[in-house]
Amino acid sequence: MSFVELIMIAVGLSMDAFAVSVTNSMLKKRFDIKYALLMAGVFGLFQAAMPVIGFYAASFLSGFIRSVDHWIAFLLLLFIGGKMIYEAVRGSNEQEISPVRGKMLIVMAIATSIDALAVGISFAVLSVDILASSLLIGTVTFVVCFAGAWIGIRFGRLFKKAPEIVGGVILIGIGIKILVEHLIAGN
Repeated sequence: MSFVELIMIAVGLSMDAFAVSVTNSMLKKRFDIKYALLMAGVFGLFQAAMPVIGFYAASFLSGFIRSVDHWIAFLLLLFIGGKMIYEAVRGSNEQEISPVRGKMLIVMAIATSIDALAVGISFAVLSVDILASSLLIGTVTFVVCFAGAWIGIRFGRLFKKAPEIVGGVILIGIGIKILVEHLIAGN
């Protein structure tokens, strides 16, 4: 597999994490470099780790993972998006809401990197250098998500009334997209 092909795969895998980074950052009032680095770092780490896990688990779990990965991602994103919408409608006493704290950040990173797990399985079949590929995927995801954080701050200012609702709808939309793509591909 060529370097250009790997870059294209890395960019493709990072798009869900990018969308979530934009969405999460819409909730911030100003750009916070620590926040952007944390979010991009966690997403990049999970996008790098999942292909490695998939690569080594390929012989044991490939059929099972492919049969449920879309459902796992869908349910996680549905839950997170629904929670964001609920909190926006219910109202909050906080000055600034950030869904990217602790466990929620990990859940989002897992949900957006499930496809990378499947890519790792395919890398095993293709005998791709998994360590170099995973580092590239993680690095690209980090850069893309950091840019997404910066872009999200700008869009959050445009949607001053309820970025939480917009963000929740986007996350649910990503979950539905993942589910529909896998259901269509499975038929």
